[in-house]
Amino acid sequence: MEKFRKMRRFKSSRPEECEKALDTAGRGTLAVVGDGGYPYCVPVNFLYDGGRIYIHGCAQGHKADAIAACDKVCFTVTRDDFRKDGDWAWYATSVVAFGRAKWVEDREKVAKIIRLLAAKYYPSQEEIDKEIARDGHRVQLLEIKIEHMTAKQVHEK
Repeated sequence: MEKFRKMRRFKSSRPEECEKALDTAGRGTLAVVGDGGYPYCVPVNFLYDGGRIYIHGCAQGHKADAIAACDKVCFTVTRDDFRKDGDWAWYATSVVAFGRAKWVEDREKVAKIIRLLAAKYYPSQEEIDKEIARDGHRVQLLEIKIEHMTAKQVHEK
């Protein structure tokens, strides 16, 4: 048996399509093996950078406990791309990424990635600096090293 399934559809993606969707999507969903073996999925802000997905969060709680028990995770994004003239339905791109998660211990790396992550969401450098000065020392950063990912574009009709 292969480690990851091949996509059934002919619409399977090239790596650059996956990366483009991860670079431009606003939010994603992190899925872990939760309590009692039930899936636990949570929407998150994230940063994609060089084959890795970064998520800030708390190193305590359901998500952290699940990752401590099993570092295998799934991360998904969906992005509405466009509509053709006269068509009400979106063409959407979705990405499913599988990988292993770990907490980043290197505080210099955390500081660098948190600034990049904040730049994606905050309206100004002033806001970023203010937030990091206030709470930067407490930030925990989760890193997902992607082992396999696929994307497809669908017409939602």
